[in-house]
Amino acid sequence: MPPGISTLAADAPELSAANTGFMLICSALVMLMTPALAFFYGGMVRVKSTLNMLMMSFISLGIVTILWVLYGFSLAFGTDSGSLIGWSADYVGLSGIGVTELWDGYTIPVYVFAVFQLMFAVLTPALISGALADRVKFTAWALFIALWVTVVYFPVAHWVWGSGGWLFEMGVIDFAGGTAVHINAGAAALGVILVIGKRVGFKKDPMRPHSLPLVMLGAGLLWFGWFGFNAGSWLGNDDGVGAVMFVNTQVATAAAMLAWLLYEKIRHGAFTTLGAASGAVAGLVAITPAGGSVSPLGAIAVGAIAGLVCALAVGLKYKFGYDDSLDVVGVHLVGGVIGSLLVGFFATGGVQSDAAGLFYGGGLEQLGKQAIGVFAVLAYSLVVSALLALVLHKTIGMRVDEDDEVSGVDQIEHAETAYDFSGAGGGAASRKAVPAPVDTAAAAESKKVDA
Repeated sequence: MPPGISTLAADAPELSAANTGFMLICSALVMLMTPALAFFYGGMVRVKSTLNMLMMSFISLGIVTILWVLYGFSLAFGTDSGSLIGWSADYVGLSGIGVTELWDGYTIPVYVFAVFQLMFAVLTPALISGALADRVKFTAWALFIALWVTVVYFPVAHWVWGSGGWLFEMGVIDFAGGTAVHINAGAAALGVILVIGKRVGFKKDPMRPHSLPLVMLGAGLLWFGWFGFNAGSWLGNDDGVGAVMFVNTQVATAAAMLAWLLYEKIRHGAFTTLGAASGAVAGLVAITPAGGSVSPLGAIAVGAIAGLVCALAVGLKYKFGYDDSLDVVGVHLVGGVIGSLLVGFFATGGVQSDAAGLFYGGGLEQLGKQAIGVFAVLAYSLVVSALLALVLHKTIGMRVDEDDEVSGVDQIEHAETAYDFSGAGGGAASRKAVPAPVDTAAAAESKKVDA
C-alpha cells in the first residue's frame, strides 16, 4: 500500500471524483469482510459457540472504529517519530481535516484514506478470534482488542505503510497487508493461545464444523470483499497497477483452492468443502502482499504454493500441541509469510515498483528485505500479544469456567442460542419453561374417543 509522498506545489494533484468514488466502494467491500469472516468462523465452530464466534468479529467493528477516530489514525499515519510511530494533532478525532483536503500525493480526500484504512484495522483483530474459539470471556476479548490495536496494530501499520516507517523506508514490499494484517494477526493468535491453553477435549472430542454452508458463504463473501482489500490498496485507478492486483487476486485464489483440494484428495481421498473454502482463503492471504509486484503467472505460483503449504501447516497444531481452533496460524500466519517471502522470488520489477526478485534478475536483496519485515512483525506481535493475554489472564481472566465451556459460551456470555429447535425463540426467554400449544380440535376429538 503506497503511503503519502511529498509533491511539488506545481505538481499537486486535484481531487478525482472517480478515484474517490472507487475508494469509497473499496472501503465498503473491506468492511463487508468482517461480517464475512464472522460467517466463515461461525460455521466452523460447534453449535454451542456460534453466536460467540460471530460476536467476536462484530465487536471489532465497534471498538476499533472509535479508537481509530480518537487516536488510531494519528498513531498509524501521522507525522513520523523515530520511524516507529506517527502522531498528528490534526488527526486526533479526525477534527483538523478539511473536507476536500487530499491525502498527500494522491487524488482522494484524507477522510477517504482514513476510512479505507479503518476497515483494515477493524478486520485484523477479528482474524485473531478464530484461534480462540469456544473458551474466551467476551469482556476479556473486547478489552484485548482495544489494547492490541493500540500497542500492536497501529505501530506496525506505521512501520509498514506510514511515511517514515522503518520497514517502508527499508523497501519492504507489502501491497495490502501480508505483514501488517495477516502475519500480525497470525502471530498474535499464536501468542494468545500459548497463554490461555487448549479447549476442553482438544484431540479427544470431535470438534467438527456445525454448518459448512455457512463456511462457504463466508468464504465467498471474503473472496468478493478481498477485491476491494487488494485492488483498492493502490488508492486509485490511474496507472493500471490496481487492475493487475485485481487479476492476481482472482488467479492466486483459484490456484490455492485447487492445490489444497488436490492435497486433500491425495492425502485423505476426498475433495471437501471445508478444504475448498480454506484453500481460497489461503490464496487470498498469500497474494495480499505480493499481488502488486508479480505477473499473473507468478500469482498462480504464489497461490499454488500457499494452498499446498497451508494445507500441510494446519496439521502442525496436533503435532506440537497448540490449540489453534480454526487454523488462524496455519492459514493467516503461514500464508502471510509465504506471500511476503515469495515477493523476493517472483517480483517482476515492472508493476508496483522496479524492485525485482531472484527469478527476475534481482538477486537476493529484495528477499532479504522481505525476510526482515516478516520476522520483525512476527516476533513483535507474538511477544507483545502473549504479554497482553498474560496480563488479562492473571487479572480479569481470559477463559470461561470449564463447566461453562462444556455447556457452551453462547448461553453463558450472550444468553442466546444460534438455532431454535423448540419454536420458543433463540433469546433468553427460550431457557424458560414454555407451555406447549394446545390443539383444541385434537383435544376435543380425544375426549370423544375416550367417552
